Amino acid sequence: MDFKGIIEVTGEIVDLAGVAAIIIGAIVATGSAALALLRRSGQPVYEPYRQELGRSILLGLELLVAADIIRTVAVTPTFESLGVLALIVLIRTFLSYTLQLEVTGRLPWQAPRPNVITGDEV
Repeated sequence: MDFKGIIEVTGEIVDLAGVAAIIIGAIVATGSAALALLRRSGQPVYEPYRQELGRSILLGLELLVAADIIRTVAVTPTFESLGVLALIVLIRTFLSYTLQLEVTGRLPWQAPRPNVITGDEV
């Protein structure tokens, strides 16, 4: 197998890992939310479910961006493919920041703020 073939297969594996992270994360988040509902423990279900789901989507997006970078830079480094890659990375980065804000309530560069009730950092 030549270099381009190895890089293409590597990109596909990282793509698969990204999709798997999203699917497995969604299944795990849904399962733990369902268990929490069945236990009827009085604990909130929606917020933790959203946070778990958001984390799995963030991880999946990061892996998908990595796969795009691997394939575009190593296999087809033309100005057109680099432009498409830049657009894809820009869109996925925007989605990542938006999800990060939804999951944690703050942007990645902002310091954690203390929880008023428990004193823990949020």
